[in-house]
Amino acid sequence: MDDFVLNKLTQWDLSELIQTFKEQHIDREALYELDDQTIAELIPIVGTRLKFKKRLKLLLEEQNTTDPETSESSVQCKWEFDEEAVFAQVCPSTNKANDKGKRRLDLQGESSQGQSPARKRPREDIHGTYTEEVILSDVKDIMRCVHQKLPNQDDKLNKFLKNNINNLETDKREVVGVFGKTGAGKSSLINAVIGVKNLLPSGRIIACTSVMIKVEANMRNSKYEAEIEFIKKEEWKEELWTLFNFLGDNEDQEKDKDDQDSVEKLSVLYGEEWRNKSPENLMDKKYFREIPEFLHSKSKILTSDTAKELSAKCVKYTRSESKEEDDKDVKRWYWPLVKCVTVRVPNNRLLQHVTLVDLPGNGDRNKSRDRMWKEVVGSCSTVWIVTEINRAASETEPWEILKESCSLMGNGGECRQIHFICTKSDHFEDSDDQSAAGVRAQILKQNKQAKKQVKAEFSKLKEVKNQFGEDCFKVFTVSSKEFLKKKRLDPDETEIPTLQEFLQDLNEWHSETLNYVSGARGILSLIQGASSREGFQANIKTAVSIELEEKLSLELDKVREPMKETLMAFEKCLSEGVDKSKSSCEKVLKSVLYPTKKGGFHKILKCVVENGGIHKTKKGKSININTKLTSCLTDSIDEEFKKTFPNERNSGPFNRVINTFSLGTEKLMNKECENVKLQLTFLKTEEEKMKTKLNKLIRERKKTIYSSLTTTIEETMKECYDGAKEIRGEGSLEKMRETIAKHVHVSKNVMFAQAKDAMMKQLRDLMLEILEKLESTMQESIELSLKTDGDSIPDVSVELEMVNKYYNELTECPDDDAILCSDSPGQAAALRP
Repeated sequence: MDDFVLNKLTQWDLSELIQTFKEQHIDREALYELDDQTIAELIPIVGTRLKFKKRLKLLLEEQNTTDPETSESSVQCKWEFDEEAVFAQVCPSTNKANDKGKRRLDLQGESSQGQSPARKRPREDIHGTYTEEVILSDVKDIMRCVHQKLPNQDDKLNKFLKNNINNLETDKREVVGVFGKTGAGKSSLINAVIGVKNLLPSGRIIACTSVMIKVEANMRNSKYEAEIEFIKKEEWKEELWTLFNFLGDNEDQEKDKDDQDSVEKLSVLYGEEWRNKSPENLMDKKYFREIPEFLHSKSKILTSDTAKELSAKCVKYTRSESKEEDDKDVKRWYWPLVKCVTVRVPNNRLLQHVTLVDLPGNGDRNKSRDRMWKEVVGSCSTVWIVTEINRAASETEPWEILKESCSLMGNGGECRQIHFICTKSDHFEDSDDQSAAGVRAQILKQNKQAKKQVKAEFSKLKEVKNQFGEDCFKVFTVSSKEFLKKKRLDPDETEIPTLQEFLQDLNEWHSETLNYVSGARGILSLIQGASSREGFQANIKTAVSIELEEKLSLELDKVREPMKETLMAFEKCLSEGVDKSKSSCEKVLKSVLYPTKKGGFHKILKCVVENGGIHKTKKGKSININTKLTSCLTDSIDEEFKKTFPNERNSGPFNRVINTFSLGTEKLMNKECENVKLQLTFLKTEEEKMKTKLNKLIRERKKTIYSSLTTTIEETMKECYDGAKEIRGEGSLEKMRETIAKHVHVSKNVMFAQAKDAMMKQLRDLMLEILEKLESTMQESIELSLKTDGDSIPDVSVELEMVNKYYNELTECPDDDAILCSDSPGQAAALRP
């Protein structure tokens, strides 16, 4: 053990560990490599282990953000905050009266033992992640001890308190989807933005990421980690049959793009053996010896000390066969069996509450991968469309991705922003002026022109603009290479720092600390209110509860009326959509069944009917008969749907009636209700928590509601697809066309009306559920706080005072940062742009 570790353990008040660390030769280098298992073996006592892990985690994060020469003093300075006092205050001794008085003095910085008070942090430090983590950790410790202090009784109040303490933690992750064609520079962009070189492979000869890759923070240890999730073996067996049938219909396999895709999938996994084997033979275990997890439906975990090592391990699971020198030793490629790869990066602030997802193309023919693709796209709050700057406006693939996915991201999802990112902005045509200033000027001129062209192209996309306004669309011109090398452009001119700031804003908007502390404050207010007896008059309780119940009834009416208006508006829009669908569906269907390019359509239509009306190609447009038939219905409600369920943060569903719902507890606090101030504080917290939960419920449910139109049509069309896929022999193309067309002709007077009815039912069900949850939750909260006695509820006055102090620190801020100045996380969220 060296002096560094000795000093740290002494500073951390963990001197009892010095002998153990000395015996195990834990020096500075070894300290930074300790993982959870090793720490558990070194420190078997739980309380000591938790204190050590907390301090080590903060030290590691400080080392990542400060200069090595100054990091030690920085950490020491940070730990001037009185950790020991916190533990003493949270878990009091058995002498309650004396201890309570002592703890109150400690809070005020007047401890008789001369302990330094919890320092008032500088204002700029309050919003720092370090300070927030200390606060969050302290409040979690407080709530753990409060949970232990609650009586072991099975009454309603105790059950409520324990359940709510257990459910205080939330982790809403912001998802940023990254689209782009092969070679556009997605991997290099992600590596540069998150500041980790060589994490995602960026091919120089054929760059070909083939599966979905999620990139997020590793909050468990300091390793680089990849979790590989495979498709089910039954799904691969089914896909093998589909691939063989697809290839069997065409002798000239090598000329068709879809055939080439199928051949590639089989060849990378089986070599040339597949050509002489049946699908049953190809399921033999010998082909999967290296990945037994696939056969047992488990994930495979890979870990490394460096990003480069992990990237090398992941290549065979994420990429098509490549000609890269580094990949020449790979004998078998497993990406056809992979559903998703989640890469976890240690100690990365930008990814703390953000997941970046490298998304391939426009979905997948494999049902499992395609379902996950749709779920992820629908959950993206932001989408990055990546393309090279020299073809930004003219390249068709990124615009096709945007057009085909816009409804899934917009009304069918929760996307608020589309960032069109033009990469390789340092590339430009030769100029007469080769001076540094001349080159820089040429690059900046090119970037400005590219932005103008891309914005002009976006303005032409009517179907996209039905889902997103101009203010949702931004263009960036980036150069990952220049950002790292700084030869010709300043870092800011590469626009990588702008994207980093954007990710940081996503992290800050999601305030895990503020949400937790606010919830804890509400629970402690309820506990202390239930345990207090002094000067409390029952008639005040009764009067306040009556007033609140009357207010609840009025507020529910305010929510109910706009919902009725919304139902009427949807009824009108959908009725018009049904009429248009009936009159145009056969013409729409004909455009799919009789395409202008006729070559190879027999095989394509066969794939369409075998896959429920959908055919996805590796390149080019997808075919989806169901969405085509539903197009008039979705067009009829798009505008009303966007107005009712907006994705923007500063808006709210149903004309913001959920967000504006209020029992008026603040006004009551200002009246002669001092005796019930704690109960009213709890009710205000529950109200905001309820609104947050309802907005989350609505955000998820609206995706199902929007897709219900297509789902109903798909179910109605299933019968004709099943019949068409059985057709064989001469003239089978025309027979398949006739089968589908006849079914649509017979069903059109019923299926569109059924789709309308299904959507209206889901809307009504959602509205009834919202009203029921609002009423029952707030009524229960009123009863618990004002109509229930807590005979054996402990005193938590000191804990409440501490949490109130933290809450005030988090919500006090300068005028130019109003986000944390509101009374609640719910209000804070509404202030974000």
